[in-house]
Amino acid sequence: MQVELKHTFESGLPPDDTHPYRTGVWRPQHHEYDAWDLDVTGEIPSDLNGVYLRNTETAMFEPIKRYHPFDGDGMLHSITFDGGDARYGNRFVRTEAFLAEQEAKRSLWAGITEHPWNAVADHGRGARTMMKDNASTDVIVHGGVALASFYQCGELYRLDPRTLDDLGTTSWGGRFPVEGVSAHPKLDEHTGELLFFNYSVEAPYMHYGVVSRGGRLTAYIDVPLPGPRLPHDLAFTENYTIFNDLPLFWDERALADGYYSNTFRRDMPSRFGIVPRHGTTDDIRWFEADPTFVLHWTNAYEDGDEVVLDGFFQDNPTARGSERFAGEHKGFETLDMNVLQARAHRWRFNLATGETVEEQMSERCLEFPMVNGRHAGRRHRYSYNARCTPGLFAFDGLVKHDLDTGEEQLVEFDEGVFVSETVMAPRDGSTAEDDGYLVTFTSDMVDDRSECVVFDAAHLDEGPVARIRLPERISSGTHSTWAPAADL
Repeated sequence: MQVELKHTFESGLPPDDTHPYRTGVWRPQHHEYDAWDLDVTGEIPSDLNGVYLRNTETAMFEPIKRYHPFDGDGMLHSITFDGGDARYGNRFVRTEAFLAEQEAKRSLWAGITEHPWNAVADHGRGARTMMKDNASTDVIVHGGVALASFYQCGELYRLDPRTLDDLGTTSWGGRFPVEGVSAHPKLDEHTGELLFFNYSVEAPYMHYGVVSRGGRLTAYIDVPLPGPRLPHDLAFTENYTIFNDLPLFWDERALADGYYSNTFRRDMPSRFGIVPRHGTTDDIRWFEADPTFVLHWTNAYEDGDEVVLDGFFQDNPTARGSERFAGEHKGFETLDMNVLQARAHRWRFNLATGETVEEQMSERCLEFPMVNGRHAGRRHRYSYNARCTPGLFAFDGLVKHDLDTGEEQLVEFDEGVFVSETVMAPRDGSTAEDDGYLVTFTSDMVDDRSECVVFDAAHLDEGPVARIRLPERISSGTHSTWAPAADL
């Protein structure tokens, strides 16, 4: 392995740190590398060509009051596959907030479990305002450029997907929304369009937009909601986009006093808004379903008069009845997907009758779903999901779920080995939905190492076809994406 250390950032964390999301599998990484001639066990397929990108939240300094894992700065990891070869790199996302805190050598913004008034900085972004826009939640590639985003709305930070060179922020010809963009914008690989939303504490509380392959904002509409909400994800079909108004949101009484405390209203239905992709506010149709909160959608598609939506239904979104963490670890019980009881779920919205039918699709606690990107917004059969680790926001297995038959194929890793969100990368010239590879990063706590692991998506039982050593063990994190070489 050939490794070049590009930069090392000085940590402001205590050397004897015991915080559960700054140690263990969440131990932060403060070095930036480029690496090539990587050590490979097995063989990298020559028909795997493109870039796998992963975002992680990285703690840099002691918090003003309390640290939550989603407060960390964004660090992108990139592995480029080219004709049987691979090259790795990682870089911090040079957000405005990251650069300001590096200069100050301290935290300047309050975290999600702190009151915004605790912030030292006199400005901020986000759905609740005065937040640190750390671009650490999601990553997607649009128009050949990687876009890093923040889950409570902010800028879209642009990077070269192969080199991770900083390309500044997105402007869309000067029409980038003042409200920012939430994490989980969606790419339609067939049209090249980017679909996005944002939300805030100000009416109409949500907006939706479409951006062309060439970077032109072609639609931007109001999505009026009854009050401030906490949507986290978006879904789309070939012709429609699907929003959500779920009964987990900021408590109105607390909000009136300037505090952001979540409440779950079991007496309220979940609502889903469906609008033609380039429709207007007046075109939105609302459907009701059982109360829940959904962190991530798997995919959606059209089936005759119906819009079919797959995602992960939470039966206990506020961790009701579980042990409550206090002090420094306040709210960490809601990071355990097993406590939240996340299960694969399917909704069917009939556009002719206005009826909703829904059903649970699995008994297993899973999340962070991915599909073959060529099937995004189209009929899919398979989803690729992460198995949730009890007691920790981390993942210890992969599950290929056949949504037609219900069969689930589990890949378990050794104890102490955790994985990240796993992409499905179609092989060159693929002819079937699962004709390609699953690509993920591992964090091995036992051997203190990380690898990029590649599986044949149609033959998981045969084990990895390649294990590629990375220069350093990387931190657990959130989302990833795959960009085929042809789309770069």
